[in-house]
Parts: sequence; C-alpha cells; structure tokens
Amino acid sequence: MESGELLVNTPTFPEVAKLEAQAGAKVLDALLDADETLNWTFISPAAIFTPGERTGTYRIGKDELLIGEDGKSQISQEDYAMALSL
Repeated sequence: MESGELLVNTPTFPEVAKLEAQAGAKVLDALLDADETLNWTFISPAAIFTPGERTGTYRIGKDELLIGEDGKSQISQEDYAMALSL
C-alpha cells in the first residue's frame, strides 16, 4: 500500500487469510533483517489468488501491491504458476 501499511493490517483484510499472511510478513521481515550477504527472493501473489483462466500474462512488481485497471489486485493460479516456472 502507498501508505506503507501492510494490507494484512487493514480492517477489510479477510480473517480467513490473516494468519497465513501474518506468517508471510514475519518471514519477509526476517529476510529484510538478514545479513546483507544473503541473496534471497520473496514471491507473493496478488490479493485475489484463485483458480481461473490462464491468460498467459502477468506483471512483476516490487514492494507495492499491484492493482489492475479494474481496481483489483488479482491473478489466477494458472498464471501465477506460469510466472513461477520462468
């Protein structure tokens, strides 16, 4: 989020996904605090990550949640798998 607040800490974040997201945030914090000689990559899907159609397209971001022109942050599991395989 532009404010720097983690999405998991917002009031609208789904309770069903909160524990997993908080655990991921802790792992990311540990990596950020690690010795700078550690070479690491952290990959996370969009906010909405569900089975769907493979479109063959995806975007790569950095530290901010990617939002599409439709105002949603989403990727199908099929496109996410394709992105990870490259």
